[in-house]
Amino acid sequence: MILTKFMRAMHAISPMRAVVAAAAMLPLLFAGGCIPVYKFNGSAINYDIYKTIDIGEFPIRAALVYPPLQQTFENKLLNAVTRQTRLQEVDGNADLHMSGEITGYSLSPQAVGENAYATETRLTITVRVKYTDTKNSANDIDQSFSAYRQFSSSLLLTDVQDELCEQISDELVDLIFNATLGNW
Repeated sequence: MILTKFMRAMHAISPMRAVVAAAAMLPLLFAGGCIPVYKFNGSAINYDIYKTIDIGEFPIRAALVYPPLQQTFENKLLNAVTRQTRLQEVDGNADLHMSGEITGYSLSPQAVGENAYATETRLTITVRVKYTDTKNSANDIDQSFSAYRQFSSSLLLTDVQDELCEQISDELVDLIFNATLGNW
Protein backbone atom coordinates (compact mmCIF):
# COMPACT_ATOMS: atom_id res chain seq x y z
CA MET A 1 0.00 0.00 0.00
CA ILE A 2 2.80 2.42 0.91
CA LEU A 3 4.64 1.41 -2.24
CA THR A 4 1.54 2.06 -4.40
CA LYS A 5 1.08 5.56 -2.95
CA PHE A 6 4.77 6.19 -3.44
CA MET A 7 4.62 5.17 -7.09
CA ARG A 8 1.59 7.44 -7.77
CA ALA A 9 3.39 10.36 -6.17
CA MET A 10 6.41 9.73 -8.38
CA HIS A 11 4.38 10.24 -11.57
CA ALA A 12 3.21 13.65 -10.34
CA ILE A 13 6.73 15.14 -9.90
CA SER A 14 9.68 15.81 -12.17
CA PRO A 15 12.04 12.91 -13.02
CA MET A 16 14.95 14.45 -11.11
CA ARG A 17 12.87 14.90 -7.97
CA ALA A 18 11.54 11.39 -8.37
CA VAL A 19 15.08 9.97 -8.33
CA VAL A 20 16.01 11.98 -5.22
CA ALA A 21 12.79 10.97 -3.44
CA ALA A 22 13.27 7.30 -4.37
CA ALA A 23 16.83 7.34 -3.07
CA ALA A 24 15.64 8.89 0.19
CA MET A 25 12.88 6.30 0.61
CA LEU A 26 14.98 3.19 -0.09
CA PRO A 27 16.33 2.80 3.46
CA LEU A 28 12.81 3.07 4.86
CA LEU A 29 11.41 0.53 2.43
CA PHE A 30 14.10 -2.07 3.07
CA ALA A 31 14.40 -1.51 6.80
CA GLY A 32 10.67 -1.40 7.40
CA GLY A 33 10.93 2.13 8.74
CA CYS A 34 13.37 1.14 11.46
CA ILE A 35 17.00 2.15 11.20
CA PRO A 36 19.33 0.43 13.68
CA VAL A 37 21.81 2.57 15.55
CA TYR A 38 25.08 1.07 16.80
CA LYS A 39 27.20 2.68 19.46
CA PHE A 40 30.82 1.64 19.76
CA ASN A 41 32.41 3.11 22.86
CA GLY A 42 35.18 0.53 22.95
CA SER A 43 34.14 -1.43 26.00
CA ALA A 44 31.54 -3.87 27.29
CA ILE A 45 31.71 -2.99 30.98
CA ASN A 46 28.82 -2.90 33.41
CA TYR A 47 29.65 0.24 35.38
CA ASP A 48 27.18 -0.72 38.09
CA ILE A 49 29.54 -3.57 38.99
CA TYR A 50 32.99 -2.36 37.88
CA LYS A 51 34.30 0.99 39.02
CA THR A 52 38.09 0.63 39.43
CA ILE A 53 41.07 -0.92 37.69
CA ASP A 54 44.67 -1.42 38.82
CA ILE A 55 47.15 -1.41 35.94
CA GLY A 56 50.51 -2.70 37.10
CA GLU A 57 53.92 -2.48 35.51
CA PHE A 58 54.99 -4.44 32.45
CA PRO A 59 58.74 -4.98 32.95
CA ILE A 60 60.88 -6.15 30.05
CA ARG A 61 61.89 -9.81 30.39
CA ALA A 62 63.00 -10.30 26.79
CA ALA A 63 66.48 -11.36 25.69
CA LEU A 64 66.84 -8.11 23.71
CA VAL A 65 65.98 -5.01 25.72
CA TYR A 66 64.93 -1.60 24.44
CA PRO A 67 64.36 0.38 27.68
CA PRO A 68 61.91 3.03 26.35
CA LEU A 69 59.52 0.27 25.26
CA GLN A 70 58.22 -0.38 28.77
CA GLN A 71 57.17 3.22 29.36
CA THR A 72 55.74 3.56 25.85
CA PHE A 73 53.62 0.44 26.22
CA GLU A 74 52.43 1.23 29.76
CA ASN A 75 51.44 4.79 28.79
CA LYS A 76 49.50 3.61 25.74
CA LEU A 77 47.67 0.97 27.77
CA LEU A 78 46.73 3.42 30.52
CA ASN A 79 45.63 6.02 27.95
CA ALA A 80 43.42 3.48 26.16
CA VAL A 81 41.72 2.41 29.40
CA THR A 82 41.24 6.03 30.47
CA ARG A 83 39.96 7.14 27.06
CA GLN A 84 37.67 4.18 26.32
CA THR A 85 36.21 3.43 29.76
CA ARG A 86 34.91 5.21 32.82
CA LEU A 87 37.00 3.04 35.15
CA GLN A 88 39.01 4.83 37.81
CA GLU A 89 42.68 3.78 37.81
CA VAL A 90 43.83 2.98 41.37
CA ASP A 91 46.80 1.29 43.00
CA GLY A 92 46.03 -1.89 44.90
CA ASN A 93 42.50 -2.91 45.77
CA ALA A 94 40.43 -2.67 42.54
CA ASP A 95 37.60 -4.48 40.77
CA LEU A 96 39.90 -5.33 37.85
CA HIS A 97 43.67 -5.92 37.80
CA MET A 98 45.95 -5.93 34.77
CA SER A 99 49.67 -6.63 34.89
CA GLY A 100 52.25 -8.57 32.94
CA GLU A 101 55.60 -8.46 31.26
CA ILE A 102 57.17 -7.82 27.88
CA THR A 103 58.51 -11.27 27.09
CA GLY A 104 59.69 -10.86 23.52
CA TYR A 105 61.55 -8.28 21.49
CA SER A 106 63.04 -9.95 18.45
CA LEU A 107 64.32 -9.29 14.96
CA SER A 108 64.05 -11.79 12.13
CA PRO A 109 64.90 -11.63 8.42
CA GLN A 110 61.84 -11.91 6.17
CA ALA A 111 62.74 -11.48 2.52
CA VAL A 112 65.95 -12.56 0.86
CA GLY A 113 67.34 -10.62 -2.10
CA GLU A 114 69.46 -11.77 -5.02
CA ASN A 115 72.68 -11.58 -3.02
CA ALA A 116 71.27 -13.85 -0.25
CA TYR A 117 70.98 -10.94 2.19
CA ALA A 118 67.74 -10.03 3.90
CA THR A 119 65.85 -7.17 2.27
CA GLU A 120 63.15 -6.98 4.96
CA THR A 121 63.44 -7.38 8.72
CA ARG A 122 60.60 -8.02 11.14
CA LEU A 123 60.49 -6.57 14.65
CA THR A 124 58.16 -8.63 16.86
CA ILE A 125 57.10 -7.68 20.37
CA THR A 126 55.31 -10.11 22.70
CA VAL A 127 53.50 -9.13 25.88
CA ARG A 128 52.15 -11.53 28.49
CA VAL A 129 49.08 -10.15 30.26
CA LYS A 130 47.49 -11.30 33.48
CA TYR A 131 43.98 -9.86 33.78
CA THR A 132 42.00 -10.55 36.93
CA ASP A 133 38.31 -9.82 37.40
CA THR A 134 37.61 -9.86 41.16
CA LYS A 135 33.83 -10.00 40.56
CA ASN A 136 33.80 -12.84 38.01
CA SER A 137 36.81 -15.17 37.75
CA ALA A 138 35.45 -16.59 34.47
CA ASN A 139 36.74 -13.39 32.83
CA ASP A 140 40.32 -13.88 34.06
CA ILE A 141 42.99 -14.08 31.37
CA ASP A 142 46.64 -15.09 31.42
CA GLN A 143 47.65 -14.81 27.79
CA SER A 144 50.43 -13.65 25.46
CA PHE A 145 49.86 -11.18 22.65
CA SER A 146 52.24 -10.51 19.76
CA ALA A 147 52.44 -7.91 17.04
CA TYR A 148 55.09 -7.02 14.48
CA ARG A 149 56.16 -4.55 11.84
CA GLN A 150 58.52 -5.06 8.94
CA PHE A 151 61.08 -2.56 7.75
CA SER A 152 63.68 -2.39 5.03
CA SER A 153 66.96 -4.02 5.97
CA SER A 154 68.73 -1.07 4.39
CA LEU A 155 67.61 0.98 7.43
CA LEU A 156 69.26 0.79 10.82
CA LEU A 157 67.06 -0.42 13.65
CA THR A 158 68.07 2.61 15.70
CA ASP A 159 66.59 4.88 12.99
CA VAL A 160 63.13 3.22 12.97
CA GLN A 161 62.92 1.63 16.42
CA ASP A 162 60.93 4.38 18.18
CA GLU A 163 58.30 4.59 15.44
CA LEU A 164 57.99 0.81 15.17
CA CYS A 165 57.62 0.44 18.95
CA GLU A 166 54.86 3.07 18.93
CA GLN A 167 52.97 1.29 16.14
CA ILE A 168 53.39 -2.17 17.64
CA SER A 169 52.38 -0.92 21.09
CA ASP A 170 49.21 0.59 19.61
CA GLU A 171 48.30 -2.76 18.06
CA LEU A 172 49.13 -4.70 21.22
CA VAL A 173 47.01 -2.36 23.35
CA ASP A 174 44.07 -2.84 20.95
CA LEU A 175 44.44 -6.63 21.12
CA ILE A 176 44.69 -6.61 24.91
CA PHE A 177 41.81 -4.18 25.37
CA ASN A 178 39.52 -6.24 23.13
CA ALA A 179 40.41 -9.48 24.94
CA THR A 180 39.90 -8.02 28.41
CA LEU A 181 37.78 -4.89 28.78
CA GLY A 182 36.23 -5.09 25.31
CA ASN A 183 34.97 -8.60 26.13
CA TRP A 184 34.35 -9.41 22.45
